[in-house]
Amino acid sequence: MELVFLPGLAEVVAAEVGERLGPAVGLRPVPGRSDSFLLDLRGPWERLLGLRTIVAAFAVLTFRVPRPRSLTSGEYLPEIVETIRAVRELDPVPRPASFRFDAAGHQSAGFRRLAEELARATGLPHDQDDGDLVLRFRRAAERPDGWDVLVRLSTRPLSDRPWRVRDFPGAANATVAAAMARLTGPRPHDRVANLLCGSGTLLVERLLAGPARLAVGVDRDRAVLEACQKNLAAAGLGDRALLLACDVADDAWLAHGPYDVLLADPPWGTLVGDHAANPALYATLLERAHGAAAPGARLAVLTHEIRLMERCLERVRGLWEPEGVTRVYQKGHHPRIYLLRRAGRAPGRSRPDGRGGPRRPGRRTGRARPRPGSP
Repeated sequence: MELVFLPGLAEVVAAEVGERLGPAVGLRPVPGRSDSFLLDLRGPWERLLGLRTIVAAFAVLTFRVPRPRSLTSGEYLPEIVETIRAVRELDPVPRPASFRFDAAGHQSAGFRRLAEELARATGLPHDQDDGDLVLRFRRAAERPDGWDVLVRLSTRPLSDRPWRVRDFPGAANATVAAAMARLTGPRPHDRVANLLCGSGTLLVERLLAGPARLAVGVDRDRAVLEACQKNLAAAGLGDRALLLACDVADDAWLAHGPYDVLLADPPWGTLVGDHAANPALYATLLERAHGAAAPGARLAVLTHEIRLMERCLERVRGLWEPEGVTRVYQKGHHPRIYLLRRAGRAPGRSRPDGRGGPRRPGRRTGRARPRPGSP
């Protein structure tokens, strides 16, 4: 099997896989890539579909052939067909209605013949534009003399959450939101505030990661709060969060604190917000979050405004202690997750991962080595 994730989230993904599937899966990086793990899975494939920090999961078939056109042979084609049938049983709602190839040269005569053979054997039409069952082809990752065929286990990427019934421009990627929730070390007695909550991605993913004593979403835009409420309801969390229509600078949301965990995805000034207004907004966010935070509280902020965030953190030095920075590579953007802890916590307070003692300020976590040429 292969798990695909956003580069930068390798450590978070590995931690979730180890927690959910156990160390026996033999997790290992795909050679030459920073966005994929291979693993040996015994047991139901459905377990992979429950992972929240990955983008997609694939079944990997490796064939000792010189080129993909050889896969039409009766020696190899039945194994691909059987895997497609197994995937169709995994994903009954909705079942795949067609398939497509993700491969260089997919228009070649060899791939056209392979598409015809697969369509005949599976009963699925080949739709290269909109096919929802994806087959990838590449040189074999773990042997020099063959090709891999990867069959995606879901008709949609796992980052495309079924609970997202109302979208919003600039909403956080759901796998990044799930990673943020994990980085804060969710505990059932946490009082959680999602500031500038928008359509609720961070709020939903935190509550799906585990129960909270209190969860509050704060946004001054009533229209996006309505979208947030619908997404919460679609996730089965309609009665688990309190939504407040107010500005971060207002006092209304402070009355429900102090908070143990604060989450924020402030505007980046591209799809949402204004670069010119962001300095004041970010400064207010950090200061107000500190005022609402319990001793030792954790604050996770996702932003692409890196220089601005660094300047604001410098200005509020003494309020927040940096615990880690996770850089994510996401479709041309390189946002960072800043994990902060309210300064002045009691000595010896447990870390969110369960191990005693405080972390060293400035320690970086969850950062994968960037690809060559990446910033």
